[in-house]
Amino acid sequence: AAAGLSYVGAYVINTYKSYDNFLQDKYALLPAVIIICVAVVMFIIGLIGCCATFRESRVGLGLFLAIILVIFIAEVSAFVLGFVYREKVKTDVQGTMQSVFEKYDGKNPESTVVDYLQEQLHCCGVKNYSDWTTTQWFNSTGNNSVPRSCCQQEAKNCTGHLDQPQEL
Repeated sequence: AAAGLSYVGAYVINTYKSYDNFLQDKYALLPAVIIICVAVVMFIIGLIGCCATFRESRVGLGLFLAIILVIFIAEVSAFVLGFVYREKVKTDVQGTMQSVFEKYDGKNPESTVVDYLQEQLHCCGVKNYSDWTTTQWFNSTGNNSVPRSCCQQEAKNCTGHLDQPQEL
């Protein structure tokens, strides 16, 4: 279990390095770091449980049970807090994304991240393609289109024009 959690934590950190501009909060990757720390603690607790079982120690097994109960209570608490604060996280992420989309000009590093995000997640804008109509980039280009990264991968002749929303 500890190895699995370590893999998940490392995968999350590695995957979301590409989205640093969207995750401007320095604590955004904290859950992944916590997962890795929990994996280390689980490994140590597993060793305690194995040693206590091997030696048939009542005290060691009691300690192991108490640690497992504390971990279970912490997991339930984390689930409840995640459920309670999910809307705040959603609002914060949407606000950050909107500010990054406002800086889009097609050339700067933030623009590259926006294009990468839209291509990888198969999305367009924060909520949908109409979010682009309020950006400075949309108004400056004047061609009534969104970036080509909004195009569906199957659409071969997609130009990003808003008169072809089925291709976005």
